[in-house]
Amino acid sequence: MITEIVPPALDGERLDRVVALVLDVSRKTATAVIEAGGATVDGDDAPSGKVRLAVGQIVVVDPAAVPIDEPPGPDPTVGFTVLHVDDDVIVIDKPAGLVVHPGAGNPDGTLVNGLLARFPELAGVGEPVRPGIVHRLDAGSSGLLVVARTQDAADRLIGQFADHEATRVYLALVWGHPSAPHGIIDAPIGRSRRDPLRMAVVADGRWARTEYRVLEQFDRPADLALLECRLETGRTHQIRVHLSSINHPLVGDPIYGQRRPKLQVERPFLHAAELAFEHPGTGETVSFRSELAADLAARLATLHRVVDES
Repeated sequence: MITEIVPPALDGERLDRVVALVLDVSRKTATAVIEAGGATVDGDDAPSGKVRLAVGQIVVVDPAAVPIDEPPGPDPTVGFTVLHVDDDVIVIDKPAGLVVHPGAGNPDGTLVNGLLARFPELAGVGEPVRPGIVHRLDAGSSGLLVVARTQDAADRLIGQFADHEATRVYLALVWGHPSAPHGIIDAPIGRSRRDPLRMAVVADGRWARTEYRVLEQFDRPADLALLECRLETGRTHQIRVHLSSINHPLVGDPIYGQRRPKLQVERPFLHAAELAFEHPGTGETVSFRSELAADLAARLATLHRVVDES
């Protein structure tokens, strides 16, 4: 379930538009979700998508109510690297640009389609539109993603991510030099009041916490810093929003980059480098690492490092 508190920017908007924004689907699909009982307003079933909403109302949307004309099919042409596979889980090193599962504007050619070609049993695990998927990784990001091979594994892994028990570490190149070598950004994230299609730090958003540590600093071609970021929560675009909120946006970020130059980085400089979780089959903690993606590593190698002479 996805819970959203109606922000001032959406005051007076129809429920079907809000559901479309929350699920990133068309207005037609949002209407079908509402008609299927997949949305409530302040705890009551919504009678129609035409209902006008007011600031502060609570909208709960069930992603499982999104109608599926056809479940995703296998596509052996989708490329990705499998780092580990056993009876319960598959650990993927996802390339940048690959969408994880079908959705609005991406009906096929996703990681899920590629997974189904290699592991057809995933079709019966989890939600039909995203079989086996238990956590997020933006299309523009590269790196580690764990996929569940059984329903029991999916339930256990989803629980770990929901309870913040899994460890996720990202590498991020940001603008500027943070004033402290280590910091924690504890700020709620929700839909931007200025642009509901974007996320932002907002007072009535969902709790979100990101810990960062400066690994290296650079002074040419600009003041930049390589950060290690640890997620305690997993909100949409969390690292990108949090770092932008402290005026250190990701290099190459077209949405939260504050209109700064791309520096020849054609996507947000963000890589999921470490992943650790309790194995759903054995109960043991397992961990995985992914080397920085080649395109990001190549750009990083051209930067001039600041030498710490202290």
